[in-house]
Amino acid sequence: MTAENIVNAIEQLRTLLGDRLSTGSSVRELHSHDEAYTPAVLPDAVAYPETTAEVSAIMKICSAQRCPVVPYGVGTSLEGHVVPVAGGLTLDTSRMNRVLTVFDSDMNAVVQPGVTRTQLNEELRATGLMFTVDPGADATMGGMAATRASGTNTVRYGTMRENVLALEVVLADGRIIRTGSRARKSSAGYDLTHLFVGSEGTLGIITELTVRLFGQPDTISAATCAFETVKEAVDAVIMAIQMGIPMARIEMLDEMQMKGMNIYNPDMPMPEKPHLFLEFHGTQDGVAEQVEMFKSVGEEFGASEFKQASRTEDRNRLWKARHNAYYAGKALRQGSEGVVTDCCVPISALSDCIDRARELVEESGLLAPIVGHVGDGNFHLLILVEPGNDEEMQRAATLSSAINRVALEFGGTVTGEHGIGSGKRKYMVEEHGEAYALMGTLKSSLDPLNILNPGKVVSVTAA
Repeated sequence: MTAENIVNAIEQLRTLLGDRLSTGSSVRELHSHDEAYTPAVLPDAVAYPETTAEVSAIMKICSAQRCPVVPYGVGTSLEGHVVPVAGGLTLDTSRMNRVLTVFDSDMNAVVQPGVTRTQLNEELRATGLMFTVDPGADATMGGMAATRASGTNTVRYGTMRENVLALEVVLADGRIIRTGSRARKSSAGYDLTHLFVGSEGTLGIITELTVRLFGQPDTISAATCAFETVKEAVDAVIMAIQMGIPMARIEMLDEMQMKGMNIYNPDMPMPEKPHLFLEFHGTQDGVAEQVEMFKSVGEEFGASEFKQASRTEDRNRLWKARHNAYYAGKALRQGSEGVVTDCCVPISALSDCIDRARELVEESGLLAPIVGHVGDGNFHLLILVEPGNDEEMQRAATLSSAINRVALEFGGTVTGEHGIGSGKRKYMVEEHGEAYALMGTLKSSLDPLNILNPGKVVSVTAA
């Protein structure tokens, strides 16, 4: 690939797309970064296709010219996934944003990749159905599938892995394939759908998704409670899960995060102790039973300040505060930047892993509040650093690396939901061993020219 190849590709793409191909500086700047700490890199151009056929034509041109292509949703990823490290073309899916069909009886829907999760749920409102994967950000369905996203509802409803039934994908050479079907299960050949779910745009470009839906619960109730220690909070969750209490959300916020929450949300002060944020779904009687069962469990572990929120506006206020935890954490140190990292361990190891992570934070001398999807064994750190302070950034990188390796020691993974991107690629051999080489083989087979999101997930050399 040379600069001349990219220029040739852009000229051909302009003929294909007209004003839906942009080389303007502001548009390129918008597509040069995500919400991570990864340095920005400008793409040479940004394309806005509207159909699968156009994506196929784009890939045929870029394959012929060996021009890199990076798929882009709304840029909410956290490990540099959409940064065009090799330049080339960013393929923005925002105009492929139609809900194509909702199959009410089968409880699934077919959507284009640029549809956001809130857009889909708005269109489902009258059907009595809902799409449940909620990563916090209003991400696109294509981006969520590409990063195998999850979020606060995962403990009950699963991640994108469990909620994507079928895909339409454009390969590096422009071929269009379909994987899976609307059937709930299949034994027909390799599971190609889930090969592409989590591939972060390195194996193909998702142009259509068939996703699972769930019925909207008759009754929803949220609650919060405080604990003296993180260990007691996590142990209460473990017991609740072992008892089979079907909680829809179980979020843990440590005392440092709660201090930030109080700064950022002064109208809803809460004790600066480790907290659980909970949600229960079901019938009115079922939810009441779930709440009482959890209260009983919580009391065994010293839970206090149990507060319930059943009105929609109160629940929305509570979860809005939780989803704004990033900004609440940053409020602990005005003007700071946040280095966000996540890992996931077996739930039985979660409290020990978090304790070790907190020791490492203290040793680093940095502030790093912790939030966890504790029902899944997944937790996040927001490491606060001074902008432009290279020494602090290095300490943050060292801390993040140490926590990743602690997670592996506990039998976990270096990322539960953020993905690999370019930021966590260096841990892949340590986590996967020989299986990582197989990932490279798959990448080379499907994308021998290494034009699909190069520099992410795997390290390969173009043919």
